Order: sequence, then structure tokens, then C-alpha cells
Amino acid sequence: MVEAKPFAITKRQVWEAYKRVRANKGSAGVDGQTIQDFEADLSNNLYKLWNRLASGSYFPPAVLRTEIPKDDGGKRPLGIPTVADRIAQTVVKQYLEPALEPIFHDDSYGYRPGKSALNAVGKARERCWRNDWVLDLDIRAFFDSLDWKLLMKAVRAHTGEKWVLLYIERWLKAPVQLSDGTQQLPEQGTPQGGVISPLLANLFLHYAFDQWMVRNFPDIPFERFADDAVCHCRSETQAMALKAALEERMIEVGLELHPAKTKIVYCKDDDRREAYDHTQFDFLGYTFRARRSKNRWGKYFINFAPAISKSAATTFRRMSRRWRWPVRSDKSLEDLARMFNVNIRGWINYFGRCYKSALYPILRCLDRRLAQWATRKYKRLRKHKRRASHWLQRIARKQPRLFAHWPLLYAAAGR
Repeated sequence: MVEAKPFAITKRQVWEAYKRVRANKGSAGVDGQTIQDFEADLSNNLYKLWNRLASGSYFPPAVLRTEIPKDDGGKRPLGIPTVADRIAQTVVKQYLEPALEPIFHDDSYGYRPGKSALNAVGKARERCWRNDWVLDLDIRAFFDSLDWKLLMKAVRAHTGEKWVLLYIERWLKAPVQLSDGTQQLPEQGTPQGGVISPLLANLFLHYAFDQWMVRNFPDIPFERFADDAVCHCRSETQAMALKAALEERMIEVGLELHPAKTKIVYCKDDDRREAYDHTQFDFLGYTFRARRSKNRWGKYFINFAPAISKSAATTFRRMSRRWRWPVRSDKSLEDLARMFNVNIRGWINYFGRCYKSALYPILRCLDRRLAQWATRKYKRLRKHKRRASHWLQRIARKQPRLFAHWPLLYAAAGR
């Protein structure tokens, strides 16, 4: 007779969670175990994880903390759970997410099925045309400051499943291992990088921000992507009143608006010509500001529109520099295209949605790096950068789809 487990977690749930973690890949946690290492004894590893989850004896290991550079020069702490812990978190997420999705606000876009950052950017663009002012919000250290009691209160409002509540609490209290090997016990927050963290963050801000806005400022539309949000106001007075109210609201829920990064922005265009201190803002890698545009009849006008931000462009240039084009003289042009087209295409698909012309300087930078590669690859082009550029352009005309950026770049040059 098979002994019944205290919690009704099935092996199928663990298997489906594993498949999703495998698809997302990811780095090793504190145990150094990669997904390939986990799969070397897959059946046994999944069985042990299921057994511990279903019996209530699963305790998450420490989260490995690493730091990634931010656009403003600072560093963002990122928590990396182990592979097994990512699977366990996915089991809980897949159980809880269907219950939470229907109650989330339509203008909450972060880490939700069927919604994306580009949806948020597009909606913000439309609303900036209809509203003169934006309140650009920045919550200081949101993931590190999240109040556990308020979060668990929100979770309990949507599920009474004991194993879900048990494991969420254990993940919140799991130790954090620093780069020097020491461990810390957190007292608040949830590690940015955990599988369950985005869902918990959305649930917390659903009550702390979304529903509060609906109750108190129902006529002010907004877009929120995780802890990044912009609110659209009809007047500066309305924006100032909202900012003051939100400062009080954030204190109530244990958070704080960043005093330097939260600002009121004037959406300047041809019809809005007054002068104000702040006339642009960044949202999800795009900079919204006044730009010269052309309408369908060929007439130019000033439009408040998004385009790739300076920081995002810098990030792309740095990333392409790390590809080390000049030293890859053992590769062919086709090899380079296969190696880098996925990344190039991803950037174009995201940042080419609005104001594509802002991408052209970055795409030309890619061609300059290709020309550098050619001067190393071929003796006849050595010390002849201009000749290498012309050679590359001839190939682009013959094979315009060899590199993902060539159709966009050379179509623009043709026009």
C-alpha cells in the first residue's frame, strides 16, 4: 500500500515545471549544478524533488546573489536559485497563476501571459498623445523592500492551499549567499531573478498600486510593468496631486518613491509649446520625447514619441563589442551571421517597433565592426577600412538578408 502524502502535488506537476525550466535555461545556483548536470540523473532528481514537495519536507537552498550593471551606473542585485528550486517555484507558480490572472488590471503588463513590454510602450505612446502630462514613477529598491506580511495577506486572499502558503513563506525567508560565500537571512523583499518573484510582485502591486489607482484616481490611466509605471495626467496640477498622494500610499505599504527619479514630465509636441524642466522620460528601454516626424502626406511635424533610449543603445554597442569581431578571422561571413543574427533580430524586433530611424546609427556600428573583421580576414583589405566598407556593401546588395539588420539598414539607405 502506497503511503499518502500530506500535500496533493502530483508527479505530472513537477514534470511540467521541469520542462518549463529547461526551456528557459538559466545559470547554476549555489550548488553549481547546471540543467545538464540535473538531467544526468533526471528521473531520480525529479522523484526526490516531488517526494520532498509532497511530504512538506522541502526547504529551499540559499539563493546565489550576483550583481548586474544598471543603466545609471549602479548595480542591480539578482538572485539565482538552484535548478531544483526553480522547478519547485514553477510548480507553485503554475498552480497560483491561473487564479491570479483574471483579477489583475488590464494595464499591468509585466511577466504576464499574452502581455509584453511592447504592449505597454504602445499604450503609453497613445496616451501621451491624448494627455499633456506624465508622472514617471520609480519605486526605490522595490524587490528588496517588499513587506512579507502584506504580501502573504494578499496570497491568502486568493488561496487557502497549505502547501502553496508554506513554500512561498519558505522562499521569502531563504538565505542569500553573497559572492564571498557568506550568507544573509533577509527580513523583507523577494529575490529578483526567482521564478515566483514576478508573480508575487504583481500581486503585491495589484493591491498597493493598481487597485488603489482605480479607487482614488479612476480617471488617470497608467501602464505598469512590474515596478515601472507611468501615469497620464491632463494637467500639471493633477500630476502634482497624484505624486503627493502616491508618496503617502507607498509609505503605507512599506515602500518609497525614489525622490530623484520620480518626476513630472511635459509631453511637448507641435500643439504644446510651453517650456518646462522635464520634457522626456524613459520607459522599458524607450525614451519618450518630442521628435520630428512625417505624416502620411509627407509633411513634417513635432510629435511626442518613443525611440530606443541612449542607455539601451549603449548596452547594445557594448554587447556587440563583446562578440570580438576582429579576432574571428577564422570564421566566414556566413558563420558570423549564424552566430549573431538571433541577437540582432531580437533587438530590431523590440526597438524597431517605434521610430526605426533611431536604430540606424547602431546598425551602422555593426557594419563598421564587420568591416574591421574584413581587414583582419583578407590581406587585400588590410589597412583599407573604406575599401572594406565598400566590399561589405556590395555583398549586402547581393545578399540583403544575410545579416538580420541589412534589410532595414540598406532599405533606409536606398530611400
